[in-house]
Amino acid sequence: MMASESGMGSDHRVAEAVADLDDDGRPKRVGTEWTACALVITAVIGAGVLSLAWSLAQLGWVGVSALVIFGIITLYTSNLLAECYRCPITAKRNYTYMQAAKANLGGKMYMACGLAQYSLLIGLAIGYTITAAISMVAINKSNCFHKRGHEASCEVSHRPYMIGMGVFEIVVSQIPDIGEMWWLSVMATITSFGYALIGAALAFSAVISGHGKRTSLTGVEIGPGITAAQKMWRMFRAIGDMMLCSSYSAILIEIQDTLKSSASEIQVMKKVNVISVSTTTLFYLICACFGYAAFGNNAHGNMLTGFGFYEPFWLIDLANIFIVMHLVGAYQVIAQPVFGAVESEMKRRWPRSKFLNAEYPIRIGEKNFNLISINLWRLTWRSMFVVMVTLLALALPYFNEVLALLGAISYWPLTVYFPVNMYIVQKKIDRWTSRWLGLQSLNFVCLLVALAAACGSMEGFAEALSSS
Repeated sequence: MMASESGMGSDHRVAEAVADLDDDGRPKRVGTEWTACALVITAVIGAGVLSLAWSLAQLGWVGVSALVIFGIITLYTSNLLAECYRCPITAKRNYTYMQAAKANLGGKMYMACGLAQYSLLIGLAIGYTITAAISMVAINKSNCFHKRGHEASCEVSHRPYMIGMGVFEIVVSQIPDIGEMWWLSVMATITSFGYALIGAALAFSAVISGHGKRTSLTGVEIGPGITAAQKMWRMFRAIGDMMLCSSYSAILIEIQDTLKSSASEIQVMKKVNVISVSTTTLFYLICACFGYAAFGNNAHGNMLTGFGFYEPFWLIDLANIFIVMHLVGAYQVIAQPVFGAVESEMKRRWPRSKFLNAEYPIRIGEKNFNLISINLWRLTWRSMFVVMVTLLALALPYFNEVLALLGAISYWPLTVYFPVNMYIVQKKIDRWTSRWLGLQSLNFVCLLVALAAACGSMEGFAEALSSS
């Protein structure tokens, strides 16, 4: 009898263990459309949003249409990419963007996708480190200007702040995976709305108080201060900035993999795309339009750190604190796919290694905190990654040029080329049909725009280096 009860108890525990697993044998996913939206918005509303007033100054009011067009393209291709999360025949999951590329396009495209994706994500981590340091320096300068006056010399080095950002990211990077950092992404999303609203409100107040600067339909005018060639290059850089603001395809599959298993997974992710793209595009339009209306053709590269505003200094400080808090979360969201790829490969090669696999729960007194644990490989590898990113950020302190180059490099392959071609393969769309021609036309036009933006950003780098 006791043996029977023991067997029943064992069967019950096995059933509970199985119930905690998804159809692929992995721990049950618990993400919802709202946690997914938080992850997307955390990654997207980042370094680029405060440069949009500058971007609009280069393009003029016609640049508003460019923001909307990029939003529409991103939404459309993101929905195509969401269709590629599972194999339509076997229903097998693709856990990463690279796996989706390999399943649909083969080995060579798998490597090309990985190169584009991880180059972008590492580049974004560098950009976020630079931006966070700029915001921390801006807080220091704002307080200095408030005490000593706006003409005071308040020069502050960015380097200590970049190093401080790196040290903090080493600690936060010990969060095991993207599914366990929903709380960080929610905090980052709230703070991103906070600083975007503060920037837009300050710009709006400048406009309605009659202090708005001159704007035009085509932006900065050719004249004594700018040649026709410089105008063209700046327009291309501005397009690169706008591309960066619209791009999140590099982490879309990884975010989709956090959603609860259901028959409508793809539809849930499409809903996430609609909510996220609509929200971010609306915020971009508000920040860009109000910022351009306030500063006109002399808009700064960063609306809050370029000191178009000096007062109220405490509100500007608060906005910059929000930027730093947001970028801490955004850094982790975009770094997690890089962490996961390296760690998964190492564990696959050496599955019995304690250094790679053993988890050591944090213990305080007699209590084990199982939700927080240390893995020696995770601690070593992620610390090395953050140190490398910080060193590169120290060597590349050019904010707008970094943004434009990242946007140009990433937007076409990750947001357009791979989603379009994977979708064509998955849906078996025949060549030279009207649908195939339409998708490839979109692909080609976006390639041309991305090449122009890349040329503009490289010219911006050369200009920044020559003037430094």
